Amino acid sequence: MTEANRFFKDLLDNLYDGVYFVDCEKKITYWNRGAERITGYMKAEVVGRSCAENMLRHVDDFGNLLCLAGCPLGKTIQDGEMREAAIYLHHKMGHRVPVQVRVTPLHDADGKVVGAIEVFSENSFRVAANQRIVELEKVAFLDPLTGVGNRRYTEMILEGRLNELQRYGWPFAVLFFDIDNFKQVNDTYGHDMGDQVLKVISRTLLTNLRSFDFIGRWGGEEFFGIVVNVKEDQLFGIANKFRFLVEHSSIPVGKKMLRVTVSIGATLARREDTVVTLVKRADELLYKSKTGGRNRISI
Repeated sequence: MTEANRFFKDLLDNLYDGVYFVDCEKKITYWNRGAERITGYMKAEVVGRSCAENMLRHVDDFGNLLCLAGCPLGKTIQDGEMREAAIYLHHKMGHRVPVQVRVTPLHDADGKVVGAIEVFSENSFRVAANQRIVELEKVAFLDPLTGVGNRRYTEMILEGRLNELQRYGWPFAVLFFDIDNFKQVNDTYGHDMGDQVLKVISRTLLTNLRSFDFIGRWGGEEFFGIVVNVKEDQLFGIANKFRFLVEHSSIPVGKKMLRVTVSIGATLARREDTVVTLVKRADELLYKSKTGGRNRISI
């Protein structure tokens, strides 16, 4: 390796963003430290493998598996055009991570496309969410297992949003999540695996929130989301995004992958609501989703 090549390799290795190269068969030929940090996969685990090999499993906002259709990397290799997209990759630990990807074609000396470079970075609201976690830790309002807000803090946020709705008319909605068949997970795999499931789902929910929204653990296998500036016709899409991101997350258990789903009750807050009436309505809708077949949403 020449000194110039070594310089550029060191430069790429130390970028904060993830960078990887693929050939025309989408086989990974280079994987930097930023990619290791964001995905949890080490270079030795991915170089030489196809990016579609049951690894990052990118999905879009609609839950489409991009490795099967619509892959920005594959399209760029085909037509030589640069692309940018907001997608969700699958972290090695099981949760979904929102990333912004930029894909550029690689050409040989004759101008023929011989592969592509993908640069990806965590979306900015993830950084804001992490900053909020630090602030919450200072006042001990975090659930110690999952790292999201605890029930006490969730009730405080809910009370504040209701006051804003009643005083200023600022709309918001709540989403009540319950992990489907969670007792079966504990009985089959043990409580340590149950705790891991709780962590994976909380990370998936937390990292895909907007910076001004909120997620807390209500208790047991229940989580409570608060989303602001939302209209009635937007609520199903927001809830469904969380539902399919959880459904497409997984945890390795030996040679198998453990997947779970969530049922959701979602409702807009009303000016006459109290914390009690709002939670009761969301809970009733959640029960409707559970009895209606699970892995579904009731609005």
